[in-house]
Amino acid sequence: MKSNPVYKMELMVSSRSIRTAMILFAFNGILALAALFNMYSVIAQVKISAEIQYSRFLDLYLFIAGIEFLLLMFIMPAITSSSISGERERQTLDLMLTTMMTPGQIVLGKLFSAFQTMALLIVSSLPIISMVFVYGGVSLKDLGMLVICYAAVALFAGSLGLCFSSLFKRSTLATVCTYGALVAVVAGTYFINTFIYGISQMNVGSSLNAIGSVARQASSGGFVYLLLLNPMVTFYSVVNGQTGGGQIIDQMTKWFGANQQEFLMDHWRP
Repeated sequence: MKSNPVYKMELMVSSRSIRTAMILFAFNGILALAALFNMYSVIAQVKISAEIQYSRFLDLYLFIAGIEFLLLMFIMPAITSSSISGERERQTLDLMLTTMMTPGQIVLGKLFSAFQTMALLIVSSLPIISMVFVYGGVSLKDLGMLVICYAAVALFAGSLGLCFSSLFKRSTLATVCTYGALVAVVAGTYFINTFIYGISQMNVGSSLNAIGSVARQASSGGFVYLLLLNPMVTFYSVVNGQTGGGQIIDQMTKWFGANQQEFLMDHWRP
């Protein structure tokens, strides 16, 4: 990647731009304010009840990690959705295509330059998330797993942005479609399973009224595997297991009914 001209150019431009510094300031400022507000609420509760609830500090970790996850999902598409379409608007894409670079090198250079910005945001936020280490409950292994989750989500959102940026000529349209696709993946997979589970419950209820016994349990069936595409479910499975909330399979059984235990379901673990 060091020999990729697009990557080197984007890296040089972003390092000299005040935009990156402003994004870093706003990103960590939001996280710091959220952490301080949560800490203040814990201290206020201690003054009232005269006891320290250490579980509240795990809630701090979950709260800050969730805010950072949402910020990454919001920022990464904003950076990549104008990568290719922006070159079209500036009429520089044709010049790039006349060079020795392949389209794949151009796309990878754009993607990894945006990913490096996201990596900088993730690393810079580690001191804020590490506040929970003062009170325990989260290990370095858990923090490493969270960083890997962030990186995977950043690559997923960034790839979506680049896809729509390549398809459309206008950055505005590409950005709207990128966020629309993210909402469809996050909310759509959940509502599809909820809808199928509701239909299954109705069918089970009809069978109960007809024969007086339930032949099977209600569930969303194979549609539950659509949740593998949902980055929110991946993030939830990671942090929920770290904070003692149980395994994701147990949670999905409550939400979408008992599913058949297969290899994938048996190994769906954070």
